[in-house]
Amino acid sequence: MTPAAQNALIALVITVLLFGTVIGAVEYLNRARVAELSNIEDKIAIDTLSLETQFDLLAEAPCTDITEGSVLSTELNDLAERLSYTEERLGSDNDEVIKLKRQYTLLQIKDYLLMKRLSKECKNLNPVFVLYFYSNKDGDCPGCAEAGYALSYLRSTYPRLRVYSFDYNLDLGALKTFEAVLGIKPPFPAYVISNAKFNSLTSLSDLESKLPLDLLATSTATSTKK
Repeated sequence: MTPAAQNALIALVITVLLFGTVIGAVEYLNRARVAELSNIEDKIAIDTLSLETQFDLLAEAPCTDITEGSVLSTELNDLAERLSYTEERLGSDNDEVIKLKRQYTLLQIKDYLLMKRLSKECKNLNPVFVLYFYSNKDGDCPGCAEAGYALSYLRSTYPRLRVYSFDYNLDLGALKTFEAVLGIKPPFPAYVISNAKFNSLTSLSDLESKLPLDLLATSTATSTKK
């Protein structure tokens, strides 16, 4: 075999080995990705069932047994973080992400309706509601990332603030009805804050200025004691 033929053979072997290594790595990553998603799905399914059970328990509990700490904002926030992580890893168009987002959206609407009812019946509950509507379509909501960070900060700062976030374009009948009842329209981000509608707020200062002053005073005092 001539040197040229030997070099060509070596190059071919190296190419085949590299190609096989790449294919093996891709298959390994895909298997790991599927396993990771399955694990997240299992956790979210358990959390979903737990939340639905807690909804029923809270709906039947007397007001004296319900406090700000017993409602479900923490659980919903944890679930939102898991969903956000999954969406970042797999993309907002992934079928499994869309399915999980539908489940989470239904839980949010159910929690909002439950808390509205409880706040009317129980004088010891005084939550302030922020309904946040965003869009994942290109160009629809350039300020949504900034708004999301601002709302996360406000939610962690003011214990009575209950923030619910919704993908405006999600194909879900209950969400479309919810948006129609509230009269939600572009531009985004769009909000309902204490029953007042706003659009295009993105900065922390603008959002904080729309919160009730009594919430700011009471929540600050509460967080200071902690």
